Amino acid sequence: MSDSILFLTGHLAEPSLRRILAELDSEEGRYHVHNIGINVAALMTVAMIGRRLPSVSDVDRIMLPGHCRGDIRELEQRYGIPVERGPTDLKDLPVHLGFKGKAPDLSRYDLNIFAEITDAPRLEVADIVRRAETLCREGANVIDLGCLPETPFPHLEESVQALQQAGFKVSVDSLNSDDLLRGGRAGADYLLSLTENTLWIADEVPSTPILIPAEAGDLDSLSRAIKGMEQRGRHHVADAILDPIHFGFTEAICRYRDLRQRHPETDIMFGAGNVTELTEADTVGISTLLMGICSELRITYMLTTQVSEHARTVVRETDRARRVMYASRENQDLPKGYGGDLLALHERKPYPDTLDEIRELAGRVRDPNFRIHVTEEGLHIYNRDGLHSHHDPFELFPHLGVEEDGGHAFYLGVELARAQIALQLGKRYVQDEELRWGALVDPPPEDKLVHRNPGPTMKARRKRSSSKEKAADD
Repeated sequence: MSDSILFLTGHLAEPSLRRILAELDSEEGRYHVHNIGINVAALMTVAMIGRRLPSVSDVDRIMLPGHCRGDIRELEQRYGIPVERGPTDLKDLPVHLGFKGKAPDLSRYDLNIFAEITDAPRLEVADIVRRAETLCREGANVIDLGCLPETPFPHLEESVQALQQAGFKVSVDSLNSDDLLRGGRAGADYLLSLTENTLWIADEVPSTPILIPAEAGDLDSLSRAIKGMEQRGRHHVADAILDPIHFGFTEAICRYRDLRQRHPETDIMFGAGNVTELTEADTVGISTLLMGICSELRITYMLTTQVSEHARTVVRETDRARRVMYASRENQDLPKGYGGDLLALHERKPYPDTLDEIRELAGRVRDPNFRIHVTEEGLHIYNRDGLHSHHDPFELFPHLGVEEDGGHAFYLGVELARAQIALQLGKRYVQDEELRWGALVDPPPEDKLVHRNPGPTMKARRKRSSSKEKAADD
């Protein structure tokens, strides 16, 4: 039998919570609901629970509202059972509990990301190492040192060795044979790029060569280079070169397909920079599509750059996309339902509440604190004085009565601005939380997310409450 869970809630959320659990509970007595006597569940704290819940029995764990503040380890010590926070939005509870699709396993991937530091010759060694640390945190597996044409790189060897001492794998990227030899002799793991005419470099150093055509688009010369390395018994990686859109992009995609058909066992590299850098479009969609091509063709190396300002999150996006595509391919299904990291500007299900549900909830509110929701119909804000709806936040402001309360007005302005952005883009809005931007913006650390200090936000919302209502919420 599955474990028994005690859900703690407040007056307003209790009906919705019971309705959701009734739809999920197929085993009598598995889920229990306890209203600890506050109005708004989001204001619950660990200290408050300790005062209002003397003991628990006949349950295996306790589920708190997602916004509950405090150290839950205190509750675990007090009650002797596991305690956890649920989702911040009650509508996400079924997924949190493992219904309607479990959280996908995105821990695995089979593609290595080479993140190029394109201006390495102009950077100090310490700066190169710091840049590498950032790139690796975002998902890079190999740090690629880009050599610039006719630009001296006197600290190339020192840079390679400093990166390796810091624990990074390193590649040296140059069409100059001297740079490649220097990098290989310094211990670089990979060299970009050799052609059939420069295979002799691979005979001089142990680095794994990345092979490219001797002439643009010449797949035959690339095949000869591959055979040359096969005869040497050396590991190698082949790159057919991805050209920019309108300058050979479609033909390049076909070359990669042909390369895979010619050499089914060869490791292949795919360089995304000519598309992500040279197309003024949001890169998260481009990176995802390119990773889909890589997944189908079993391409296991990707070279990325982050030079253009609009491409500054490509490594992070590629990391998310490679995990999604790997899981999708291994599960033999479509790349859907694998989390929202690649839906940066939109949301799969942006509006969890219907207007009827909001009206029902608004009718039960008896305090002056404002609640804000977003639906397809617009923005909705309500408290005990009534519900107001509109697409334009400026049309809502005259109904709120906060002209004399600067802190409250500021708070509502921030929240309504977030809500309007969510409405315009089709994103999920949750009051008192920042909008989620997927792979474009790293989320705050989990402890800050769930222990968020409401500070003046909640103070402003509660300032108009009577002392009796404040005591009920505290």
